[in-house]
Amino acid sequence: MKQDSARIILGMVRQTVQQFRETVSQPHCLIGTAYDETVMIPKHHEDKNLTMIAFVSTYKLLLAYYFGNYQAALDYITQGKPYLMAASGMVHIPTFHFYAALTYLALVPTNSEIELSVILAEFKTYQTILHQWAHNAPMNHQHKWHLIEAEKCRVFGNKLEAMEQYDRAIATAKENQYPNEEALANELAAKFYLDWGKEKIAQTYMTEAYYCYTRWGAKAKVVDLETRYPQLLATIWQKQQSSFTSTETMIAISSHTIQTSSFNNASLWEALDLATILKASQSLSSEIELDKLLSTLLEVILESAGADKCALLMPKGSHWVIEALSQLDQPAILLHSLLFDDGQTVPVTLINRVKNTRSLAVIENAVVEPTLASDPYILRHSPKSILCAPILNQGKLIGILYLENNLTVGAFTSDRLQVLKLLTTQAAISLENAQLYSKLEDYSHTLEQKIEERTQEITEKATQLESTLEKLYSTQAQLIQSEKMSSLGQLVAGIAHEINNPINFIYGNLEPANEYVASLIELNNLYQRLYPHPLPEIAEKIAHIDLEFLVDDLQKLLSSIGVGANRIHQIVLSLRNFSRLDEAEIKPVDIHSGIDSTLLILQHRLNNSKHPEIKVVQKYGQLPLVNCYASALNQVFMNIITNAIDALEESQTNPQPTIIIHTEFRDSKKLIIRIADNGIGMSESVKNNIFNPFFTTKSVGSGTGLGLSTSYSIVVEKHGGNLSCISAPGEGAEFIIEIPV
Repeated sequence: MKQDSARIILGMVRQTVQQFRETVSQPHCLIGTAYDETVMIPKHHEDKNLTMIAFVSTYKLLLAYYFGNYQAALDYITQGKPYLMAASGMVHIPTFHFYAALTYLALVPTNSEIELSVILAEFKTYQTILHQWAHNAPMNHQHKWHLIEAEKCRVFGNKLEAMEQYDRAIATAKENQYPNEEALANELAAKFYLDWGKEKIAQTYMTEAYYCYTRWGAKAKVVDLETRYPQLLATIWQKQQSSFTSTETMIAISSHTIQTSSFNNASLWEALDLATILKASQSLSSEIELDKLLSTLLEVILESAGADKCALLMPKGSHWVIEALSQLDQPAILLHSLLFDDGQTVPVTLINRVKNTRSLAVIENAVVEPTLASDPYILRHSPKSILCAPILNQGKLIGILYLENNLTVGAFTSDRLQVLKLLTTQAAISLENAQLYSKLEDYSHTLEQKIEERTQEITEKATQLESTLEKLYSTQAQLIQSEKMSSLGQLVAGIAHEINNPINFIYGNLEPANEYVASLIELNNLYQRLYPHPLPEIAEKIAHIDLEFLVDDLQKLLSSIGVGANRIHQIVLSLRNFSRLDEAEIKPVDIHSGIDSTLLILQHRLNNSKHPEIKVVQKYGQLPLVNCYASALNQVFMNIITNAIDALEESQTNPQPTIIIHTEFRDSKKLIIRIADNGIGMSESVKNNIFNPFFTTKSVGSGTGLGLSTSYSIVVEKHGGNLSCISAPGEGAEFIIEIPV
């Protein structure tokens, strides 16, 4: 089978790897046994194989950037950019964007102001895309994003933010196992600190970059660092210089070492110890949570000290306790304050000695150590090598490390002690920070809990206060309305009584007056028939008073007086019916009579000359007498119909303002009264508040906001019914009264 494309791609990859492994004069040029760009790139163009052109441009860009040839890298960006679409969905796309962004930032200090604006614009394009990828796939792109942010901060002089971003890039690259970009982040951080004049810090980062490139296997890159930054790498390779030539170096893979020439064993040990210390120190300093720190600390100590058991003791109150225990090839166990006095886990005699003297204790063979001859733990377990080290922070003893090796006598050599000394120094700082962080978290949690409890308490009191206030408002509204209606009822009843007496007097005298007038008219007619020719003086008087008109109009006048008196009598009856002060509080009543009385009292508003006449449509159903509080229900009718009249008077464009009153008796259990108008209607927010005490949409002085809230209380609370409203702006309103029978 022909697999030319796969073979060519593998050749590119192999040649790229070869460029990192072997030192050549132009590392960014893919010329070698696996792939020769001088032959293949023209062929790719001839074959119009856009994907291959995109791939080779990406690899050349990557190599040019790693080996510091930024101008060549810029050329490869220009060459590869038109063909990137052909590599869509491939890993080469994010790689191209990442190194293109870094290239533009590297070129910023060397360009004019005009070119600078173009470069920053191009950088911004790649930065935006990388940010989106970092958000969607942080395990692949987050460290890249942090690194270009660090470089951007470096370019613009934001040193503090740059420091933070470099460290984040290193940590996330390490976490997600990108050793090449972890090495690159360390190298760029070292260059940043070196340019800043902080050579000691730069040396730390460059040393870490050296070991990262070494573990990655990039021998050519290691030589590149040695060539360009000899002053920063002096501690590593000066002692080895006599052992190999300038083109030879050391490649460490995982935990073993491949030697490309003769090495001095002491130098190799020192180099590896330095890498171990840096790695261990970084692991300890990166932990802030106490439990994670304890696990990491024991793991690091076991790995670095050559022990097969490690325990950490810390003070708790007036006692010392074992906080964590770890054994070789087993995860650390967090014991959470286990007392050590029983001698089951560690030698009590040795721990107490170190605790009191605050000095390091190293026992080459514990079995033959006279001072531990009677210790129960030594007698029971017979360990060989023992080390017990105090952990001091600013002169304060904050912990004790206990190490033992059960296989070898004298396992804890002076070299290992130096490593442990450095690690315990970092451990002291990290433990102190972790304890402070733990206390802060406890305090924060306690504070949050207290705040939550206090907030809940305040909320409950506020709810109680709000409920009490609502009840107070409701009670106040009911008292005001009750007093108002009581006073109004008494006033109406008094007026009705005072008017009723003279009306009865008028009614009582109208009939005799009609009889007297009829008799006088009859006498006048008889006189005119018998004496058709009266005396001149009488004839003149008859003409003057227009006797014929007077006789005719007098009868009409008496008839009008009767109609008016009857009208007044009906109004008095309506007022008495509305107030019902002369009746029991609850009794069977005619609901229609109460509605009619209300309409009669409001007749002057229904026929107001300043507004169009309001038409009232009464669609009464067959209702039985209903047991209810008649006066209170009349008050409900008055409030709702008055509001309907107000709404109709506000509507300027309504050709025929109308109020429709509909009554029905449903299922022999419920009385339904609907009072609807075709006025201006109301919004949802207004409708939700109309039954609240003191809520009104009327102007100051025009309404109290108590009418509908009182009506609601009368219907719902007093009669056990329901009062609801259906309305929308411009569509009028309908109030529905439901009263159980």
